[in-house]
Amino acid sequence: MYDEILEKVRPIIERVRNEGDKALLELTEKLDGVKINDIRVHPEEIDQAYENVEEDLVDTLETAKESIERFHYITMPELDMKIDFGDCIMGKRYIPVDSAGLYIPGGRASYPSTVLMSAIPANLAGVENLVACTPPDRTGKVNPLTLVAMDICGVDEIYRVGGAQAIAAMAYGTETVRKVDKIVGPGNVYVTAAKLLVQRDVAIDMPAGPSEVLVIADENAETQMVFLECISQLEHDPMARAILVTTSPKLAEEVEEKIRSVMPNSNFRSIVVDSLVKAVEVSNGVAPEHLVIIAENHWQVFEKVKHAGSVFLGKFSPVSAGDYASGTNHILPTGGYARMYSGVGVETFLKSVTYQELTREALERLGKAIISLARAEGLEWHAKSVEERLK
Repeated sequence: MYDEILEKVRPIIERVRNEGDKALLELTEKLDGVKINDIRVHPEEIDQAYENVEEDLVDTLETAKESIERFHYITMPELDMKIDFGDCIMGKRYIPVDSAGLYIPGGRASYPSTVLMSAIPANLAGVENLVACTPPDRTGKVNPLTLVAMDICGVDEIYRVGGAQAIAAMAYGTETVRKVDKIVGPGNVYVTAAKLLVQRDVAIDMPAGPSEVLVIADENAETQMVFLECISQLEHDPMARAILVTTSPKLAEEVEEKIRSVMPNSNFRSIVVDSLVKAVEVSNGVAPEHLVIIAENHWQVFEKVKHAGSVFLGKFSPVSAGDYASGTNHILPTGGYARMYSGVGVETFLKSVTYQELTREALERLGKAIISLARAEGLEWHAKSVEERLK
């Protein structure tokens, strides 16, 4: 699938890289059907957004922000691990990228929650410059609630552009859009393909395309609960998918019937297995973005999970909780990439530098090994750099 999409996206990226703002304006009109005259969102538009958003919704954003901030703060790595080994000091220091670009999806729906999920860990990491791109609506405006979320989270620059062209703009910069060091955020297959293409020149978080969920359920799982977990992911996008892996043929049949009655053409499938051990094997093979385990012994099942973006245990832990307000991040690897990528966190916006200070005693202790290995590799000056110090 991605091979065909990549070929469609490649000329879009090259055009933005070569033509800058002109390409962004023309591609937004051609691909999104929206004519815009100004790429940047200005402060007065953000002020107006607060006028158009109910106060209760602003309070809701603040509540969600508090939960997400708390979880990410507690789980962030120690930023400077300095270890004294007696005759030498070694350490690892985490340093934030200078600038990050946040892609906030739009089009079919607005996602202010994605603003929280990307901007909050970036701010905790200490990123100095945060820019965000999000598609405009049919009138050329950005969703007011999305703008309020960006303001609450301290996004520095906001641009009304979406799709592959937005990824290219943040990767290479234009007359208006700032070039960034890392691009973070989910999107459709075109956005994901664009991220894959530009990662030679800019870092990306992961491939995060159309949403997906895999539900592991035993024979005691309630049909309605399983149905809700599947249908809530399928409503994201026509390309979203849901998989039910269960030990109950009856449950599989009931859930499928309910889903087909609501979304007859959705990407849903059910798999009946003879044990929960087999169910986990299937799940690990899929490496789903979201994994829901609704079983009496869900913690035992979870112990065998190796590949998943985020896991939800028990019938009172819907994916929606992680999507909005429990605190974990909803920007997660899709399409099997959970085998090799993690979801977004504070560490997404950090890079590490190791350091060391050796005493003479430490160099004497290690010198023979260093000199011997250097000469074995034919690097005589490496060996001499140690020998000279020890004379």
